[in-house]
Amino acid sequence: MNIISNPQRSDWDALLKRPAFDSRSLESVVLPVLNAVKENGDKALLEFTTRFDKVALTEMQVMPGETEEAESLLGDDLKAAIIQAKQNIHLFHSRQLQSPEKVETMPGVTCWRKSVGIEKVGLYIPGGSAPLFSTVLMLGIPAAIAGCREIILTTPPGREGRIHPAILFAAQQAGITRIFKAGGAQAIAAMAYGTESIPAVFKIFGPGNQYVTCAKQLVQRDGVAIDMPAGPSEVCVLADETANSGYIAADLLSQAEHGPDSQVLLVTTSAKLAPEVMKAIETQTLALPRKQIVEGALQHSKVIIVKDIQEAVAIVNAYAPEHLIISCVNDEAVAEKIVNAGSVFLGNYSPESAGDYASGTNHTLPTNGYARAYSGVSVDSFVKKITYQKLTRGGLSGIAPVIIRMAEAEGLEAHANAVRVRMGK
Repeated sequence: MNIISNPQRSDWDALLKRPAFDSRSLESVVLPVLNAVKENGDKALLEFTTRFDKVALTEMQVMPGETEEAESLLGDDLKAAIIQAKQNIHLFHSRQLQSPEKVETMPGVTCWRKSVGIEKVGLYIPGGSAPLFSTVLMLGIPAAIAGCREIILTTPPGREGRIHPAILFAAQQAGITRIFKAGGAQAIAAMAYGTESIPAVFKIFGPGNQYVTCAKQLVQRDGVAIDMPAGPSEVCVLADETANSGYIAADLLSQAEHGPDSQVLLVTTSAKLAPEVMKAIETQTLALPRKQIVEGALQHSKVIIVKDIQEAVAIVNAYAPEHLIISCVNDEAVAEKIVNAGSVFLGNYSPESAGDYASGTNHTLPTNGYARAYSGVSVDSFVKKITYQKLTRGGLSGIAPVIIRMAEAEGLEAHANAVRVRMGK
């Protein structure tokens, strides 16, 4: 990590830049995969699974027996942990449901809004070196709470043609019954366009590598909704002289181990803290099994020393981090000044890992600066909101002059006439 002291505001944009990848070259690789699945369905899916996942499948859908077997393969401690996480996530997300509230905007004019679950949604769960069974809970639980009628899940199989048992157990806990062995851009294509086995959905959720991210952005052009634009994982720690250097190092490393393209950032008002954190990172990295990945991420990560907390907050808001940890005096007061962040963790005992797994908040969050305009996944992500209005004759009579005058001013005479005929004019 590089240490930068008191950077000029004119340098912030360059300083806070994320690792970039060549989107054009990615599209040239991903687009043929999407088109092949669109045109050839299951046949293309199976061929890509053989080529990319190195396993020849004859059947993609997970059968009930596989889920039952997966449960027997997990230790009781892990199953108990998944169940506890499920309960916390369900409790937090269930409180996001809102009952329709009818509002009488004028006498006889009543309006309201109702949330309706998106009928068909698809969840993508990465496999590979880190099978993200926690993401199954983070996506499946709010989808079920929202009332989505059809929830399908795709995830890449291992070399033996099986899905990680923790993914299957988490899916069972979340109530997901349709699971398919398909990964990468080809799985996104299958959910977007449909194949003989995998149904097309209306919205696709879930993290993935740069090929999956590119595929989601491309199918969005064809009218399939996605959860949000995404980039590599990231965390920013905002700390003052009261922070614990060992805790900060651990938090930075926990995010760096996601991938070599991840980015971690420390913004601090303490010149003394910065080298202490660097030393703790060096020590803790030695014990990590994903050391090589961590070191790749640290190469483009930074420690930024600033003069005061106001400047620290300004840099954090300019960066708009996916995860923000605030380790300083008056953390809640400082948090009130944060306007751009995916999820915020307050105090010395709120590690980012808590939100990743079990505190209850969702870990599917906007990255790459999209926290300036996007929220993390919630129950709202799985619903669309329909507005309603009901007018009595008296209500229409009262508002008729307003509607007619505005319609006439816009030159839309038929709009005005739709009111006049009801009023007998």
